[in-house]
Amino acid sequence: MSAGSSPRVLTCGSAAQERWSETASPLGTALALPERPVRGDVDPVVDAVPAGGRLVVAGDDAAIAAVLVRLLRRERLDVEVALLPTPGSAVAAVWGVPTDPTAAVDLARDGRARPAPLVRDDHGGLVAGRHTTGPVHGEIYCGEHRVLRGDAAHVAVTPDPAGGVRVTVTGPRRLGGLRPGRVTEHAGRAVQLGCRPPVTVERDGVPGDRPVTRRSWYRHTDDWRLVRP
Repeated sequence: MSAGSSPRVLTCGSAAQERWSETASPLGTALALPERPVRGDVDPVVDAVPAGGRLVVAGDDAAIAAVLVRLLRRERLDVEVALLPTPGSAVAAVWGVPTDPTAAVDLARDGRARPAPLVRDDHGGLVAGRHTTGPVHGEIYCGEHRVLRGDAAHVAVTPDPAGGVRVTVTGPRRLGGLRPGRVTEHAGRAVQLGCRPPVTVERDGVPGDRPVTRRSWYRHTDDWRLVRP
């Protein structure tokens, strides 16, 4: 962060406001937003950020995803994003961002922003940390590789820091449920799921509003700029 700059700190929801109200105060001006911020909450802040400026987002994975969606829609992926994540955050796990308050604030203040693959889905959202399904019967492809044909107990899609999308498929339990299912992973530029019956996709911790029989995830043409170790 450049000398003399003072980023806006978006604290999303009462839990984030309580957790970060004092710890994050040296970073810049805090703005209290709803737990799930929408266009009217985020766009005026984004529009006021100078080119190459920095936003600090405090909240859970769904809040982080909501802010990233607005950066994408406003064509402001040049904005640097620093995170103050919740304990157990999938976003933090994928990108190596600390959840310890002191370490997270230090990184947000002094860290360097680097390009990070932006993973979108075909329902107008994106993957900040992880999208998941429960049991599924169908097919999954990652690029030209067929990752699943048949049954799986669990599917997880995450950004791949190496440059794309990663899918992890956990098979049904084996030997009458005594052994965990086999885990298969693939990474590429896109993942496609087709299944019957429909399944609900949980997007960064928030269940989808209706089951689907198809879902695709893919790397966007432009990266976002994440402050990370």
